[in-house]
Amino acid sequence: MGLDVMVGALIDAEQDTADWFREECATIRAVLEREGLPGWREPETGEQFCDRVWGYSGLHTLRRVAVHLATKGQLPEPLEDGRRATDDELLREAYFDVPDDPPGPFDHLVHHSDCEGYYVPVDFGPVLVDEELSGGSLGSSVRLLAELKALAEALGLPEDLDPDSEEVSDACDGPAPDAEGWRRYGTESFICLQLMRAARHSVATGAVMAFC
Repeated sequence: MGLDVMVGALIDAEQDTADWFREECATIRAVLEREGLPGWREPETGEQFCDRVWGYSGLHTLRRVAVHLATKGQLPEPLEDGRRATDDELLREAYFDVPDDPPGPFDHLVHHSDCEGYYVPVDFGPVLVDEELSGGSLGSSVRLLAELKALAEALGLPEDLDPDSEEVSDACDGPAPDAEGWRRYGTESFICLQLMRAARHSVATGAVMAFC
């Protein structure tokens, strides 16, 4: 199964979907209010963003890079064929960790569901964990965007590179023997670019970013 990301769920939504998502937004606002954080007004008009990020397993490859950067200050070697990111010891340890204050440098990317849940366009520190939330946690698209920019810089990945370009597609198919920089991390770079597009759209439009 693939992981999709949507920004602007209320835009042109069917009535049943709109009613359901308004309830989701009400839950998010209640969690933010309990934390003393500002709310937001979810737009019902404007431009919507929706695209496929990758399979669920792909998101973990980018998280693996983030965890190694946070822990060791350097990129890990690219995953070998047949290896899963979730087999990485540092990543497994990070998943058992609890978001804390002050937050780590990539908490909003790492400490979030890999298949559901939301990033709200409100700036706050630690990821919010609450059983009332879909996915159990709430991230900030403002913080997520900053984290993704830091990852792109570490990878040497141009932020304006089109994730659907042939250049990125070739890197995803497998790096060339002489590949350098982000081209050694094709899957991770594609996911980083896609998530940056979504997070940037969330911050610009004031709409929630949703994993679905």
